[in-house]
Amino acid sequence: MVQGCENAVARPALRRAPQVSYRSADAEAVLHESGTLAVFGFGAGASRSADPRWVRVDLECFDAPAPLEIWQVNGTVTHGRAGELRWSAGDGWLFAAIELDEHAHGGPRGASAAAYAAVCGFLATRREHHVQRIWNYLGDINLGDGDSERYKQFCDGRVEGMGAFFAEGFPAATAIGHHAAESRLQVYLLACDQPGLRVENPRQVSAWHYPRQYGRTTPRFARAMALPAQDALAISGTAAVVGHASAHQDDLLAQLDETLTNLEALLASAGMNAGFDTQSPLKAYVRQPTDAPMVRDVLQRRLPGVPVLLLHGDICRQELLVEIDGWRYA
Repeated sequence: MVQGCENAVARPALRRAPQVSYRSADAEAVLHESGTLAVFGFGAGASRSADPRWVRVDLECFDAPAPLEIWQVNGTVTHGRAGELRWSAGDGWLFAAIELDEHAHGGPRGASAAAYAAVCGFLATRREHHVQRIWNYLGDINLGDGDSERYKQFCDGRVEGMGAFFAEGFPAATAIGHHAAESRLQVYLLACDQPGLRVENPRQVSAWHYPRQYGRTTPRFARAMALPAQDALAISGTAAVVGHASAHQDDLLAQLDETLTNLEALLASAGMNAGFDTQSPLKAYVRQPTDAPMVRDVLQRRLPGVPVLLLHGDICRQELLVEIDGWRYA
């Protein structure tokens, strides 16, 4: 006979992952749907909205009209603003976004430091402070040589702004270069009131252990994050990197093949079945617009039925031509 205990405390149910989908729809209509946590439009042609949950991402889509990316949770959503940061929350999940003009902060390092300081300061006031996934978009990401390259300056500022907030480990992340005229840094994230589980790729060196050749400050991100209920994997920007080195320079098809191999290695490392399905929305960032048709053809053949948003974006290493991130639901 099992004796009861009057001091027993029931464990809270694990948070089910938000549903991420791509849909051709009116943004304002989607924002009025129950449980909408965030909505993203892509490129200069995307509509505008004053709703804090709306983000017009500074990346052009190779498909027109571009669908919306929609995050939805099973619960009531509240939203607001905190200085330059905007946010929404519901069902234990939190979306937060900030956009800063680099010129007002002295360049990519200052903008990155300010953005991350604001984000981490806000998260410290919230119960949904376990960051699962971050996206970073900045212009001219490869401009500059050596430590003066803009991506490396961004990494320097990111660590400065983070402080000790991620002392227990880094979230999954993406950093991509946009081609918008504005010198804007866009940072947005998904956080939860429960921690996820960080996942690394055994084929790759963890980013924070990269050697000095990649900058004064190593990139700080996990390769993926299994969300609290283990019902979804948030996959970081993934490219043709083996160990810490870029592979297959100037060979798009070989880079794509290596990238897909890395994605499968991540799924295996997370204990998930191989392959992606119609409920696994991915983004493919393509450096050269002329490469987009080939990338589309390869992904349609290799990942039949998988929703892929094809975007014009520069990868954080000049020699890399394509990068893929996204979601895999269990």
